[in-house]
Amino acid sequence: MSKVSYYTADGLKKLRDELSQLKDIERPKASQAIAEARDKGDLSENAEYDAAKEAQGLLEMRISKLEETLANARLIDESQLDTSKALIHSNVKIKNQTNGAEMTYKLVAQSEADLKTGKISVDSPIGKGLLGKSVGEVAEIQVPNGIMKFDVIEITRE
Repeated sequence: MSKVSYYTADGLKKLRDELSQLKDIERPKASQAIAEARDKGDLSENAEYDAAKEAQGLLEMRISKLEETLANARLIDESQLDTSKALIHSNVKIKNQTNGAEMTYKLVAQSEADLKTGKISVDSPIGKGLLGKSVGEVAEIQVPNGIMKFDVIEITRE
């Protein structure tokens, strides 16, 4: 059984758009590639046919995974969230107690995570450590070489 994931309206729309793209455009292309490879003769020695079948299998697996994710996706009602705590879709500014470096992260669902844009998954070690924290609290996060401590400086919502 898959777990429920929470998304913003934009995140949910991106998932639906990707699923639509895969089903409506990529799936027919994969079928066409298989048909073209099949027309080239003996299937037992046809590497193009094998590659097309494998690509189709990977595509179907991705479609299935997206459908499962969407079935377990929930839209977040931002107005119902406690803004004093770090929750999913919170922007959290933290300060590393060891080196004084400040970072701001947005806590998001696993599929929306993108470190380049400052979005980290609530399932990541830092995300888990920040969930439920309030401004002024210290988040102790277990990392491979010990425990890192971060001061929670600011929590905002967009």
